Amino acid sequence: MMDRMARRGPDSTGLANWPGVSLGHRRLAIIDLSEGGHQPMLSDDGQVGLVFNGCIYNFLELRQELQQRGHCFRSQSDTEVLLRGYLEWGVQALAPRLRGMFAFAIWDQPRRTLSLVRDRLGVKPLVYAARNGEIAFASTVAAVRAAGFGGEIDAQAVLEYLEFGYVSDDRAIYEGIAKLPPATIAQWTGGQLRQSRYWDTPEIDEASRITFEEAVEETERILVDAVRVRLVSDVPLAVLLSGGIDSALVCWAMREKNANIRAFTVSAAGDPSDESAAAAHTAKLLGIPHEIVGIPKSDFSLEEMTEAYSEPFSCQSAQGMLWVSRAIKPAATVLLTGDGGDDVFLGYPFFRNAWMAQKLARRLPAGAAAAWRGLRGLLPAKGAIQRMRHFLNYATGGLGEYIRAHNGLPYYEQRSLLGERLAGKYLPLRRIPASQQSARRLLSEAFTYHRRVHFTSEFMPKVDGATMHYSLEARSPFLDHRLWDFAAELPPELRFHGGALKAILREIARRRISPEVAFRQKQGFTVPVERWSAKGWSGMLERLAGDTNLEREGWIRRGALRDSIQEALAGRQVPVQLWHLLVLEHWLAAHRNGRCG
Repeated sequence: MMDRMARRGPDSTGLANWPGVSLGHRRLAIIDLSEGGHQPMLSDDGQVGLVFNGCIYNFLELRQELQQRGHCFRSQSDTEVLLRGYLEWGVQALAPRLRGMFAFAIWDQPRRTLSLVRDRLGVKPLVYAARNGEIAFASTVAAVRAAGFGGEIDAQAVLEYLEFGYVSDDRAIYEGIAKLPPATIAQWTGGQLRQSRYWDTPEIDEASRITFEEAVEETERILVDAVRVRLVSDVPLAVLLSGGIDSALVCWAMREKNANIRAFTVSAAGDPSDESAAAAHTAKLLGIPHEIVGIPKSDFSLEEMTEAYSEPFSCQSAQGMLWVSRAIKPAATVLLTGDGGDDVFLGYPFFRNAWMAQKLARRLPAGAAAAWRGLRGLLPAKGAIQRMRHFLNYATGGLGEYIRAHNGLPYYEQRSLLGERLAGKYLPLRRIPASQQSARRLLSEAFTYHRRVHFTSEFMPKVDGATMHYSLEARSPFLDHRLWDFAAELPPELRFHGGALKAILREIARRRISPEVAFRQKQGFTVPVERWSAKGWSGMLERLAGDTNLEREGWIRRGALRDSIQEALAGRQVPVQLWHLLVLEHWLAAHRNGRCG
């Protein structure tokens, strides 16, 4: 298991044993590089052991509190604060005290109890499998698989992958393996596993009287403090700078705290998605060192993605994260990013669409939904009319219609591509009934859905998998739970102030950096695989036209892909669904060879 995670922790390895119990650890040393931070870390009497992945940003405050309670520390590490915090308070009282990103496990030998804890937003992964009175856990599916746990490939997980391009946090690619949910404590005693939540995202406070100016000032204060605590490190830091405002604000706050800044940007030269020029302009405005990392598309292969992610994972920006992580590693071991700003501050257009549909839904009479269902079939399903259809579907049908608008599985079903192993299977999410009640609270429901599916299952694994593959620790100030506690309660009228996406962050950027940066059109950090697969990478698609693992194993119907491939190449743009299949085909080959689990 430790060998499977060698790249995540190259600095040292450790093992501790009790009767019938072993804890293993691979360390990426960030705070207290000495042997004092070695793991597994044991209590003074050796009866309690801890393994930990992540960073506790308020560990100095907790350390001082524990010292006042009589604890004597042997190291300067945040790991020891966790261990002594458990001994003082127990796991249920310790977890809510923590400000950070973490996945940790504590074995308590006198109680014969294992405690597993994951951070509030699921920044750090924690995977486990329990069977016949045994339990195994790790940071990756591959490591748990290496312990002999997990069964066959889960067909329902493959269906999820085809829908989204990744397996959700609700399941794993192998039967019998699970992912601990964010903000959850699991305790395993006597072969029984019990789970409890210690935090939830606050609901929108629609009665709030806070003003836009007050929201801007408080957000800035919390953000600067979130950056400050993430600068604690005994190794060099870098920052990922895109053309957007979130990473620009992180760079600005780092400068405000006199941090030693070195910014990096991924460039897809010559493609409309390239943000390097905008990022270079931001760096110049801030007066910070900046380096552009070009995407080596001519040398592209899927080997790196298969190695970095235990499960099939075709997020388009994952390859860019891998490239920039590889480039940064010689210069730094900690990487600050702008992830999370688009989420809690509502920076995606679909959030605004959901809010506008919700406002309309609250004005519609009770019979409006039935009337619309009778009319919508008369309208063409393309162009501007299709967008209007979707919007009215949301306003009358709520979350169910919102989810069904995504063209994931329908692409394969309409072309009869699915093989016998997926025959008759469906995603329950796609069968959520239309509901006017849901439409009237659509923004909250869409946010919860986004956070559970895309945020936790795609965005968090993308960054963690890519950075840890190159032994980097990624930290995002926008994932600070204190910022989420504040921002999630803000009324949408403030977060969409003046009709702008994430208006609060834009206002901070306007004041502190420049109006040009603040109102720059959102591009998004991505690798343009649809265009490149049809041009420079077109040879890769030939793999899907021959005798494939997808067909041999019954995931895709034999011979069904040829027409779709020819259609895509003729159009000079490959649908993202074929990109998903290409990544899955490569993953299946690695699985057969024992290279991914």
